[in-house]
Amino acid sequence: MSEIALTVSLLSLVAVIGLWIGHIKVRGVSLGIGGVLFGGIIVSHFMTQYGVTLDSHTLHFIQEFGLILFVYTIGIQVGPGFFASLRQSGLKLNAFALMIVGLSGVLVILLHKLFGVPLPVILGIFSGAVTNTPSLGAGQQILAELGGDSSTSVMGMAYAIAYPFGIVGILLAMWLIRIIFKINVDKEADEFDSATNNKKDGLSTMNVRITNPNLNGLMLQEFPDFELHEVVYSRIKRNDELFVPKVHTTIQIGDILHLVGTKAALHKMQLILGEEVNVSLSTKGTMYRTERAVVTNEKVFGKQIRQLMLKGKYDVVISRLNRAGVELVPNGQMTLQFGDVLNLVGRQEDIDAVMAIIGNAQQKLQQVQMLPIFIGIGLGVLLGSIPIYIPGFPVALKLGLAGGPLVVALILARIGSFGKLYWFMPPSANLALREIGIVLFLAVVGWKAGGNFVNTLLSNEGLSWIFYGALITFIPLIITAVVARIYGKLNYLSLCGLLAGSMTDPPALAFANAIKENNGAAALSYATVYPLVMFCRIILPQILAILLWVAS
Repeated sequence: MSEIALTVSLLSLVAVIGLWIGHIKVRGVSLGIGGVLFGGIIVSHFMTQYGVTLDSHTLHFIQEFGLILFVYTIGIQVGPGFFASLRQSGLKLNAFALMIVGLSGVLVILLHKLFGVPLPVILGIFSGAVTNTPSLGAGQQILAELGGDSSTSVMGMAYAIAYPFGIVGILLAMWLIRIIFKINVDKEADEFDSATNNKKDGLSTMNVRITNPNLNGLMLQEFPDFELHEVVYSRIKRNDELFVPKVHTTIQIGDILHLVGTKAALHKMQLILGEEVNVSLSTKGTMYRTERAVVTNEKVFGKQIRQLMLKGKYDVVISRLNRAGVELVPNGQMTLQFGDVLNLVGRQEDIDAVMAIIGNAQQKLQQVQMLPIFIGIGLGVLLGSIPIYIPGFPVALKLGLAGGPLVVALILARIGSFGKLYWFMPPSANLALREIGIVLFLAVVGWKAGGNFVNTLLSNEGLSWIFYGALITFIPLIITAVVARIYGKLNYLSLCGLLAGSMTDPPALAFANAIKENNGAAALSYATVYPLVMFCRIILPQILAILLWVAS
């Protein structure tokens, strides 16, 4: 059997065993994809007994390519939410998440200095303790740049030793906070539901009768600050006639306008226009229809809604725009991206004409454009290879194969499209590529660590590694959780999602969701902090490695 065939066969065996291990649940908790790491350790341990070795260059390529694929698809997935999470609504949660990340970094420095833990070992322990595989890849990358290529297998071994308590430690922190503060889960769930209903950012509707005499005879576009209104005038009823208003439609006293927007914006406009009325402006039984259409025509990507001139050509109003699951109030300056879902109100023939313009080809949502993927990966690798020279540092700082593709993917996902190229990736395709990448990476890391893993684990050195990992896992979580609960007044279920998200750990999220089923508090917090934390977890080991290397 050829060297490549043997390598592929054994890594496939590692993946099979590892994924099976990852599905084993103990009290509802599993290793998940992390089981592949232990699959590699098991297979490697037994194969080395028989003198089986694999080509180091092939393994290195598979490991690096798997890492690139994983971090790039992660960036594409979280890109739109990454920048949104930095806005006001997610600032508090992200601040606490950064506190956890920062404390873990401080502990790494203290353990390295106080106990003399070798740099590759403490970085491996750090990555395993926070259950973040890209962090391991980033640490190995920077160590290789610093000239420590031979230490990457030791780093993988330290990662594997610290990883199990990394998962258990998160669950332990959730449980202890529940005990310390005597949490009533049902009460916390009710409070979250109540707060969510009161502060919901989703769009609402309101029917308002025009009673303000100052507006009589004015066209819509002549309303004061018309361009600044955060509402959409989707329908108008005059006497018994229903029609779609245009910007030059003249408004009369007694007209009833159907408004779409946030509750706050609707209330503000109601005070200006007149009185809210309980009158139906449904399109049912009229010549008008309401339909949803998806943007798939590359000719309109990046164009502003006003550039399509829909209101001038067709009796159609875009009443809502859904982007990545978030409902937005459309305005003329808003640019269209692939996958945007538009709510169209108008005559059927006009709606059909607008659909032809924007595409509405549902099948395209399931197709993957391969060209943008490889453009993005190529740009990411190039960015990661650019040296950043800092005075006093022995080597240039680089984003590396973990940071470069991640940063590029975040930017491209935020841009959405460029010409005919778009960086939208169907969730199923993104998940498949992401899982393949992480399985390849973990399989090789496990294989490299497997030879001496058992001996190290059972030694005094292995026990101390477990202890250091437990400190890095548990101390930042419990300190931040107490602060967030006492001073941040954070809901317990949201807090559990924050702890899971700060470790980017899906098994911990599953555990948090199970605390109170059919409540989205944990998942919402997890999704809010995940993008920023993932970025920081990849960058932090590189910063720590350089700082500690310079200091040594």
